[in-house]
Amino acid sequence: MISPISAASAYNNARASVAPSEELPQGVVNGISDFARVMEQVDTAATGAMKGTTETHELVQSIARAEMAMDTVVAIRDKVVEAYQEIMRMPV
Repeated sequence: MISPISAASAYNNARASVAPSEELPQGVVNGISDFARVMEQVDTAATGAMKGTTETHELVQSIARAEMAMDTVVAIRDKVVEAYQEIMRMPV
């Protein structure tokens, strides 16, 4: 069984590994930061709901925002993969 301390430590390490890079354009860095902020808000709301300090409607709203953010990220990813596949099909 995974202990809560090791799970929290692994989560913290994973967050650092997906932090935006300085090499990316500023718009991309801003988008990644906004996405991370939305996901952090839903984590906070979920934790608050489990503790009884966050109201249910606040949790539902944060989950809806996270779902929209995830849909946006998936759509962008799909377009990037599609563009990559087009480039790979080009004759050299």
